[in-house]
Amino acid sequence: MAVAAALLGLAAAVTVAQTSSSDRSFASARTLTVATWNMCGVRQWNCAGTGSRAVKQREVRRLATRAGAGAVFLQEACAGDVAAVRTSLGRSWHSAFRAYTTRDRAGHGATVRCAGSGQGAAGYAILAAYTLTSVTAVPSQQPSVGLRRGILCATVAAHDVRLCIAHLSPAGSDQAHPDWEFRDDQLKALVAAVPPRRTVYGGDLNVNPPGDGNSASWVWPSAPYAVHRECDQGSATSRSGRATHVSGHKLDYLFTGLARLRCTVRDTGASDHFALLVRVRTN
Repeated sequence: MAVAAALLGLAAAVTVAQTSSSDRSFASARTLTVATWNMCGVRQWNCAGTGSRAVKQREVRRLATRAGAGAVFLQEACAGDVAAVRTSLGRSWHSAFRAYTTRDRAGHGATVRCAGSGQGAAGYAILAAYTLTSVTAVPSQQPSVGLRRGILCATVAAHDVRLCIAHLSPAGSDQAHPDWEFRDDQLKALVAAVPPRRTVYGGDLNVNPPGDGNSASWVWPSAPYAVHRECDQGSATSRSGRATHVSGHKLDYLFTGLARLRCTVRDTGASDHFALLVRVRTN
């Protein structure tokens, strides 16, 4: 059980949303494709060699256009890139963004900024071809000293689906208490934030799937693989999935209570993470 740490404070997520006719046309298909991708867009986080800003923006656009994603979860994204992609995709696209923060040993907090002119804050986002409503930052335990990630949820009313993106804290995240574990409590907070069925949730969870070879299996609650199914889950008892990181590990996940139609792992060539896409039936 993780040692209690300060809760992630609730702050207003930046959201751009308006009703558009595209909501009705997209929803008429009765399917929804959701993608998650850690962009490695914060260049000072060992990401300088993973592609330019223009290349990363292009790959997000390709997830939306060539891969057909109606919603994209982004981690390690810069606010400037998210805004640029949203604008380039057209007025029917909307976004919700939450910044990463840091806290020092004196208790002082600060927003993480991306390197480069006009890039703004570093954070995680939901980018969607639909109006996003009920945008909510979900409180979760975070390191007392160090980088604070988090969970962000929004509803796509056109499909009656609740979307939640998460970026969890890897082992050793608390600089004052490197032995503290946060992923168990963060996963519980994530699962508690989603409905039993009409949801797609996940992101960069910074943990391998539960199983005999994973000493951190205990951090996983039962719901993600039992109440819900993971994009790459082959059967009710399966806990495996294709690698989503260049190291050969599966760190990125998409869970849903809806019927899964397809699961795709896509190497964008512009990050140390691969993109993961699930297509679900929403009728």
